[in-house]
Amino acid sequence: MTVSSIAGERPGEATSGPTTRPKGGGSGGLEAPRFLLYSHDALGLGHVRRNLAIAGALVERCPDASVILATSVEHADSLGVPDGVDLMRLPAMRKVGNGRYTPRRLTIPAPELTELRAGLLRAAVESFRPSVLLVDKQPLGVGGELCVALTRLHELGGRAVLGLRDVLDEPAAVRAEWTSQLTRLVLEHYGRVLVYGSRRVFDTLRFSALPAELERRSSYCGYVTVPVAARDASARRPRRSERTGLRPVVLATTGGGEDGRTVLSAFVDASAGAPWEALAIAGPQLSESEADELRGRADAAGVAVRRFVPDLERWFGVVDAVVCMGGYNTLAEVLVRGTPAVCVPRIVPRREQLIRASAFRGLGLLQVVEPDLLDAETLRREIEVALARSRRELASAARRALGFDGAATAAECLLAEAAKSTVVRAA
Repeated sequence: MTVSSIAGERPGEATSGPTTRPKGGGSGGLEAPRFLLYSHDALGLGHVRRNLAIAGALVERCPDASVILATSVEHADSLGVPDGVDLMRLPAMRKVGNGRYTPRRLTIPAPELTELRAGLLRAAVESFRPSVLLVDKQPLGVGGELCVALTRLHELGGRAVLGLRDVLDEPAAVRAEWTSQLTRLVLEHYGRVLVYGSRRVFDTLRFSALPAELERRSSYCGYVTVPVAARDASARRPRRSERTGLRPVVLATTGGGEDGRTVLSAFVDASAGAPWEALAIAGPQLSESEADELRGRADAAGVAVRRFVPDLERWFGVVDAVVCMGGYNTLAEVLVRGTPAVCVPRIVPRREQLIRASAFRGLGLLQVVEPDLLDAETLRREIEVALARSRRELASAARRALGFDGAATAAECLLAEAAKSTVVRAA
């Protein structure tokens, strides 16, 4: 396997068939269920990727369901949108700190952007009339932009479900955000909370000291990933002994790329003259000037660079190691395929990635280089350790420890909530 062969191929699609439900399920069994999935998407691609995986599981299990994803990710339509799923594009915003957001492209004040997005979300609830609204991480939306939509959903008889990733942040930071008022509003609007993780690995709600009433409404789903294609599954990979003369391939990715320059630069330096072929994915949110600089350095080091790969998770199954940050989706998609990984977690504005990466390192699932210790020599040494790991053993250990049925489990929970909906639609 070479960088050029990977770059010239589009990994195959999943071949397993869906588990289906009879038509007419949901909304009390009277109508096909409708789902509105929301993510604020101010930094990176993780929130929308998680929602896309769950949306795919929904329409596999209930083919007559209709699903709309409300997102501001510009390349969301290139990430693999299943049949029965459509996108509602919100004006984009950029995260500049915990709780602080600005317009990504528009030149209007931030409060006006929030008002605009809130109006669109309310209109979606009123016109689409979803059986269930699934909200990723931000229970009231950025700046409270979901409040009116949540109230209107309740009036129409719809159900609201909150989805939380395995790690939110350090306990003190979570408690500062989850004020008594926010907790009251969450309990008022949300009948169910789904945690996209395993309690055996990380007891999310207790670690964050969130209220017991919230815990009573919560279910742990396992980690959410997209289906692993037969073509990129580890069992289908040729053994090293069958690849004599070919160098291993190491891929570096920092998700959306907005804050990934340091990691990618260190990877380029570590790969110069290394005994592997190197491929860096810059990410769609890396600035043009930084992308140009990266390409120049990469050319000199013999590292291939791609700006954006829509189905990047499928490439994880055909490379020999991955260098990445500690985002939820990237680590889950890497580990479900048993791909050895070196993680350089983000530590600002949240320490969520460092907490997750440290937990996974404790389970023996990956190598970690903390950002303060990152340099080319250290990264190169950790890549060499990763390349020596057994892919088969890593995949087995990851599946035992983490569980990767999160999308399917979440879909079943959402379909159960849809059956409780009393939304009435026009004939």
